[in-house]
Amino acid sequence: MTSRPSFLPTPGDAAVAAVAAAVAAGSSLFAAYGPGAEAARPLLPWGLLVVAVAVLPLLWRERFPVAAAVVSTTASTVYYPMAFPDGLILAVGAYALFRASVDGHRWQAWLLGLTQFLVIDGWESLAYGLPRLGPTLGMLAWMLVVLISAEAVRRRNEYREVERQRVEEAARTREEAIRRHAADERVRLAREVHDTVAHNISLINVQAGSALYLIDSEPERAAEALATIKRTSKETLRELRAALNVLRAVDEQAPRSPTPGLDRIGELAEGTRGAGIAVRVSEQGDRRRLSAGVESAAYRIVQESLTNAVRHSGAATVTVDLAFTAAGLSVEVRDDGTAASEGFAPGNGIVGMRERATALGGTLEAAPLPAGGFAVRAALPDIGGDPLAARPEPAGSLENGPT
Repeated sequence: MTSRPSFLPTPGDAAVAAVAAAVAAGSSLFAAYGPGAEAARPLLPWGLLVVAVAVLPLLWRERFPVAAAVVSTTASTVYYPMAFPDGLILAVGAYALFRASVDGHRWQAWLLGLTQFLVIDGWESLAYGLPRLGPTLGMLAWMLVVLISAEAVRRRNEYREVERQRVEEAARTREEAIRRHAADERVRLAREVHDTVAHNISLINVQAGSALYLIDSEPERAAEALATIKRTSKETLRELRAALNVLRAVDEQAPRSPTPGLDRIGELAEGTRGAGIAVRVSEQGDRRRLSAGVESAAYRIVQESLTNAVRHSGAATVTVDLAFTAAGLSVEVRDDGTAASEGFAPGNGIVGMRERATALGGTLEAAPLPAGGFAVRAALPDIGGDPLAARPEPAGSLENGPT
């Protein structure tokens, strides 16, 4: 789309100039040639030329508001001392002053308006003798009405602009909140997928290696390893499907299974035992029902810790301690594997565990132990838990000692 050349008037300015020309020229012609017309000087040609000089700047008022006001006000001011027929040319200058003030050129408009008043009042004093109180007050009132009305309109426009900006900012804030929520949800899902895949694929890898090693010498144990692979892969697919369903906007279905919690710690321990690592799970304190967020975070922290033990530590034993306190839940996972070397840097899994704990207002520490091995300690606050008096505990969910 091509822009309009700067020398061409806008449609709005052209319409206003046409109306102003009709009013100023028509009223002056009527005053000059209408019934009972009396004028010291004829309108044509110089009077009509002054009218044209006052009107023509309105064609470019939007682009040059101060210049248009100066020319129109000056022409409409000098029209009267030149004794041309008394038309409505003064209204042309008043409109130019009004629009200049509304557009924000306040001091220029006030200066031009007061100058116009002083010039016309001074001319009348010279032409008719002493200043006439009635015409003087009338001219002053006319000028103040124009300029004060412009101030009111300008303030109203500024208020509307502030309101418009506030509405746009509110809409922008809502959009940013929606995008931020979507980003947080993607991060949460990424953690869920990472925890699920990293843990279960590690177990599948270990079991597959055992099955290949034992398939000829001990086919029964190889069959057990393959059965574990089948069960673990099925669980992996189920959890991945649940996570991916959240991303499918078309199928916004409710989850088909509850969020994993403390009652499934035993399944994690059993799966890790199948990889050849003895897992001991213990509880301290009075067990109670915790919020879904705390239970899910505890489950994922234990899952990631067991995954790291299987993949990186070479441990023979892993201990999982769950301590129910008045403040919430404490989780500690220790292994007796090879301690991490100096300069240990946490990976994505540990970063994800720490983010889960921090999101609940808790803390998480993960570091090698001085005597060897590795430990993960998390404090997850929860003040909304209820005593777990009637909550059934799945068989084998928490075992004391390796199997």
